[in-house]
Amino acid sequence: MRTILNVIWLLFAGIWLAIGYAVAGVVCCILIVTIPFGIASFRIAAYALWPFGRTVERDPDAGIMSTLGNIIWLVFAGWWLAIGHVITSIPLFVSIIGIPLGIANLKMIPVSLLPLGARIVDID
Repeated sequence: MRTILNVIWLLFAGIWLAIGYAVAGVVCCILIVTIPFGIASFRIAAYALWPFGRTVERDPDAGIMSTLGNIIWLVFAGWWLAIGHVITSIPLFVSIIGIPLGIANLKMIPVSLLPLGARIVDID
């Protein structure tokens, strides 16, 4: 079932989210100072391609620099990304098939708000 949902997700939402996060990652890496944000964007892009069967875990040893980076991210990008995930999940909830996709979109909000110090792991 996860594979079917991931393929449907990839076709209708995942590819566009992944491209957006990848472009943001490239821009952040070009700006050198924001390379940690770029790496986090690439990690989220991979998660956006295939979200079913994976989840986000917080790293308890992330440290103060991750916290400071998350605060900066939250102020400049996190809120906008979270709002975008909420807005794009609303049309997905309209159809029966789209409900799991809308839930997956909402599941990405925590990592889009605070990406540093987060790991994407398999559920198994």
